[in-house]
Amino acid sequence: AFVIRNANGQTHETVVYWSDGKHEPAVDYDGRREKESGQPWCSFYVQWSSSGAYLATMIPSKGVVLWGGANYEKLGKFRAPGVEVVNFSPNEKFFLTSNNNRNDPEAVKIFSIETGKLLRAFPLFPKNFFPDDMTTQEKSQIPPPLFQWSYDDKYVARMGKDLISIYDMSTMKLLDSRSLVADNIREFQFSPNANILAYWAPELKNSPAHVDLIELPSRKKLRQKNLFNVTKCSMVWQNEGTYLGVKVTRHTKSKKTLFNNLELFRIEDQGIPVEMLDIKDAVMAFAWEPNGSRFAMIHAENPTSTKVDVSFYDMKKVTTVTKNKKTETNISNEVNLVETLAGKQVNTLFWSPAGQHIIMASLGDSSSGGLEFYDVKNKSLAVKEHYRANQVMWDPSGRTVATVVSQPIAGGHYKYSMDNGYMLWTFQGNKLHQASFEHFYQFQWRPRKSLLSKSEKKTVIKNLKKYEKIFAKDDKEFLRSRELENTKAKRALRSDFRERLARLKDIRRQQKETRMALYDGYDSEDESNYILKETFVETILSTKEEVV
Repeated sequence: AFVIRNANGQTHETVVYWSDGKHEPAVDYDGRREKESGQPWCSFYVQWSSSGAYLATMIPSKGVVLWGGANYEKLGKFRAPGVEVVNFSPNEKFFLTSNNNRNDPEAVKIFSIETGKLLRAFPLFPKNFFPDDMTTQEKSQIPPPLFQWSYDDKYVARMGKDLISIYDMSTMKLLDSRSLVADNIREFQFSPNANILAYWAPELKNSPAHVDLIELPSRKKLRQKNLFNVTKCSMVWQNEGTYLGVKVTRHTKSKKTLFNNLELFRIEDQGIPVEMLDIKDAVMAFAWEPNGSRFAMIHAENPTSTKVDVSFYDMKKVTTVTKNKKTETNISNEVNLVETLAGKQVNTLFWSPAGQHIIMASLGDSSSGGLEFYDVKNKSLAVKEHYRANQVMWDPSGRTVATVVSQPIAGGHYKYSMDNGYMLWTFQGNKLHQASFEHFYQFQWRPRKSLLSKSEKKTVIKNLKKYEKIFAKDDKEFLRSRELENTKAKRALRSDFRERLARLKDIRRQQKETRMALYDGYDSEDESNYILKETFVETILSTKEEVV
């Protein structure tokens, strides 16, 4: 299922669709009850909860409304005037709202979904966040530090000046009544699968830049990696928390030349070893394969190059050794290059949630909207295009992907409004559906968690051929039923024609004696009354002369 926000003229619509990747999307709910009663269903953006149990609709004049159940019943109303952002916790116990008002002491609010109560409110920026000598104009250019949830809903945290404030959700007070000291911190992220916090800080006085991994609630430092001549770092967790990738932008001593390298942390290995991958090119994008050990990156000698390379690496190296006519497969923890695709015109990477498939896209106003659907395992490539697309979103199963041309919902003129809308594709790059709108603001898939454990998934993959036969049979029956449904009208017309033809033939047969009497006994249907002549005509189509 997915939800869209669009408008034609002055009429704004919020519609939830059901899509199975085989039929045209069907309306699941469009707020008809609210329209009939004159109540607003949504007047800003919408947001699904982490596992799709709730749909939050934003009404800035009032706050947030939660909907759920098969019929999208209203489950709760939460007062948050001016709301522009809703962010659910991973286990759907809490959510926070923000109105992005820098002068509101309660700009950020955290609510309990179960009780409906406001647990705590915060200003948009922490206390003493800005340096004393910073001007108002300079402050306005700095975005507010975002609150982040721990994977198990136990903590919510926000970066401050030289610290990270970690709040215990059971009390909404600082963990151990104090913030975590992190001198000169620039960014932090929670692990998606453990209470581990990663942050990086640039060089300070005689101390080098460093990436730290901190365990909570003990605050134990699990690993620290020192870095030198650092301009910037970007951290990316693998979705299972097995690996952490840090893209490091470094400079020479003169600071005139920049270059990149990747610091790759193996979180589950003893001592958390770190491997450095030195990249001579500028790295423009980096993305982990979900539930896997591979990663992809876009790189080029010049960061402004239109032609780039896309390289795929694996954190595990597989080697085969043959001994005594027996082949053994060995897997070692070693980063190795899988392949490089050269000369691509792309700027973003989107892995399928199921892994193996990736979309290499060219997005943005100055880009063509090119889409390259690539199967990393089978090396197959399909090149498509969605002109002026600015978003690519996979559905949770990885079977369908949406490409979107959207515009901001609040004010401003969007010069490419005629291209607004979305397209649905299969993971192989076959177009399933296209919809266009005068104004298109939002597209969002409904999340859902897998019902199978990791071991159960491995069992399914192991017995895939067995399941393929079952699914092939089901697909065949489905296609047959769909074909029967699609040809129902044609079959009815054909049956009607055959019945009419049989009826007319019967009438003609009954009129035979009357017809022969009018022709003085001549039977026009008797073949013996006809003389059959055969005539052959030969036509020369071409001639060819050969001199012997």
